[in-house]
Amino acid sequence: MRVLGVDPGLTRCGLGVVDGRPGRASLVAVGVVRTPVAAEPGDRLLYLEREIERWVERYRPDVVAVERVFADVNVRSVMSTAHATAVALLVAARRGTPAVFHTPTEVKAAVTGSGRAEKAQVGAMVARILGLDEAPRPADAADALALAVCHAWRGAQTSRLAALADGARS
Repeated sequence: MRVLGVDPGLTRCGLGVVDGRPGRASLVAVGVVRTPVAAEPGDRLLYLEREIERWVERYRPDVVAVERVFADVNVRSVMSTAHATAVALLVAARRGTPAVFHTPTEVKAAVTGSGRAEKAQVGAMVARILGLDEAPRPADAADALALAVCHAWRGAQTSRLAALADGARS
């Protein structure tokens, strides 16, 4: 299964692609889209859309895994993250690629064993899982890969269980 992980953000949007299945994952690509800070919000969203579209076109993921936005005291930050999330969902939908959400706690638990892991722990485990010499930087890149690994491991298990349940009903 090829998964594009998206750590949404309007200023920095982490993107990571892995090929994986439960217990195994390999790095395909990782990067961060940085939108022009001086640009109007709409122009920044268009820039982000073009970049995510390029990644989907180039790497052809089977699924797009996006970090679920959670409520925070900083409403402005939550809103810009939600806008970036919507762009990723739009690109996936336009391509007919399924998009799924994973919470930060779920992602941390999948890659470190603890839903309370710190960013440094997540980065270190992503590096270890993917056989990298060091954690991808900035943290947005490591987080995108963690999302992709989480879905490759957990999403594949969920899909298999659903298929088994469907088979049992037949």
